[in-house]
Amino acid sequence: MPVLDVEKDLDRLTMTVTAQFAAPVERVWRLYAEAEQVQRHWGPPGWPATFLRHDFTPGGGSHYFMAGPDGEQAHGVWRILAVDEPRSFELEDAFADADGNPDERAGWSRMAATLTPTDGGTRVALVTTFRSTEQLQQMLDMGMEEGLQQAMGQIDGILAEEGAPA
Repeated sequence: MPVLDVEKDLDRLTMTVTAQFAAPVERVWRLYAEAEQVQRHWGPPGWPATFLRHDFTPGGGSHYFMAGPDGEQAHGVWRILAVDEPRSFELEDAFADADGNPDERAGWSRMAATLTPTDGGTRVALVTTFRSTEQLQQMLDMGMEEGLQQAMGQIDGILAEEGAPA
């Protein structure tokens, strides 16, 4: 499994997921920057993601949903804050309705991703910062930690379909 570590810091209201992939930074970058790539791994197994909109540029945004095995849909939106291709990106994430309107009651979280070249691949660190202890706990209770690990666990399979790292 590519996930190396999950660290929760309740004082800083963060959860950091670190993973390692056997592909160059430029290839791993595409897994987030391109809609047809990110939707292949963003939802955990059993909850695949569909990106209805994905403008991965500063000031852009995304609207996606994950579909459960019983047809249930969980919609989300991203506001893209910063992009430094292929090294890092930062976005805000929120639940949304089916039209892509954010659920302001649940609040926004912030995700900062860093992609670092390593011997034989790329290390990805996703740091999610929450607005409150309550929001962090709610997301943990909903299975965010396990969901991110499972979602990132699908990336090796995507890379393997393409053969040698590109």
